[in-house]
Amino acid sequence: MSIPPVGLPGASPSLIALGSTSVTADTQTGANFGQYIGTLMTKTVHQSAAAETMATTALTQGGDLTGAVTAVAQAQLALQTGVAIRDRLISAYQSIMNMPI
Repeated sequence: MSIPPVGLPGASPSLIALGSTSVTADTQTGANFGQYIGTLMTKTVHQSAAAETMATTALTQGGDLTGAVTAVAQAQLALQTGVAIRDRLISAYQSIMNMPI
């Protein structure tokens, strides 16, 4: 069963493309873990920028406020996910460094 993507009226193409990417597409191309994390963080930054642009447009030019709020909420979730991944990576690194030789 496949879940269709949710469209955001007025969302930038980069924001919509971010939601359509999958983990398997990156892992099948042979990209290493560092590249995957770097790409994920880059996409998070782009999503935040797109949400900021949508919010600014909605507030100054009377655009779609609902779409802007949704984009900002998605950007916030992406940032929280990125921070959680970073925290886990740091914790794993510290655990490895504390292991006896």
